[in-house]
Amino acid sequence: MMQPEHTRRVINNNHDELRKERPVLDPKEWEFIDQALYYSMEEHSPVTLTLFDPFTDRVAKGIVIQVDRLMKRIKLRWSEEDWDWVDMSEIIAAAT
Repeated sequence: MMQPEHTRRVINNNHDELRKERPVLDPKEWEFIDQALYYSMEEHSPVTLTLFDPFTDRVAKGIVIQVDRLMKRIKLRWSEEDWDWVDMSEIIAAAT
């Protein structure tokens, strides 16, 4: 019979095994991401971003309405009234 502390430790160990490491992007990939963000902002066209998460990557779709280079983030609009800031460090891929 296992103690509750042991059960939690086993669950935490299994959860940690599923954790992924952040991919290292080469300069060409960053250039492609930068171009996709710029194109979305200039042409008001949608962009699909893949955002890093240690367990499962997230996808964000929208139109870039502002780039804050100082804070290293972008303002992504999902709908007419809904938007959110996305840290550029979370972006691992972009598609237009």
